[in-house]
Amino acid sequence: MKAVIMAAGKGVRMEGLTKKTQKVLIKINGRPFLYYLLTNLQKAGYNDFGIITGYKKEQFAPFLKKYGFKATLIEQKEQLGTGHAALQAEEFVGGENFICMGGDNLWSVEDLKAVGTDDDLNYIMGMKIERLIRYGLLLFDQDLLNSMPEKPDTINSGLYKFTPEIFSALKNIEKSPRGEYEINDAIMQLAQKRKVKVLKVNDYWLDLGCPEDVPRISAFLKSFDSDRFHKVGRAIWIAASQKS
Repeated sequence: MKAVIMAAGKGVRMEGLTKKTQKVLIKINGRPFLYYLLTNLQKAGYNDFGIITGYKKEQFAPFLKKYGFKATLIEQKEQLGTGHAALQAEEFVGGENFICMGGDNLWSVEDLKAVGTDDDLNYIMGMKIERLIRYGLLLFDQDLLNSMPEKPDTINSGLYKFTPEIFSALKNIEKSPRGEYEINDAIMQLAQKRKVKVLKVNDYWLDLGCPEDVPRISAFLKSFDSDRFHKVGRAIWIAASQKS
């Protein structure tokens, strides 16, 4: 199954860190953040990558060459939102099921494996939280997505498995009030047909969303121990979220 990584944005919340560097290429412990995501994807069995580029797109080819990764670079000429970004991958996925994610997030190998179920449903990876923080939320019934409300307790981590039907939905959405095409609007079209299932993050999810996340992610990666990976990852993510 192919993996589409959205990495075109400017990373405005990262302040000065993205002035000269693409957000997903910010270095964590000496290596670009995207290195860790691609490494986990490979360990999970994914090897055919499509990377949606835009802001500082010229930095991706040197990165891939330096670290020995192979990927198809797909340019999003205008940054018009996550829905518009995902739509650029239609030709790349070639009518097959695929997984899709933001390049500024990191999931465990096991969770990346879990989302890649090759069936006729779409999947969205959610995570249960103790209090409201800065992410989109999910409401679901018997694991099927109902809506993305402003409250309860499961948030959208931004990791998806899509069928090709997502592209028809993406072509049907309109710009949101903030002037972007939102991938969530397309997902909700499929959810209304009972075609979107919610999975839970079992290990960890790390989000490179603001400058304060850099030392937290750095600490997590330095603390890596395969025997206690679940506990370390979960604890550090919760600690980070409670401070957000």
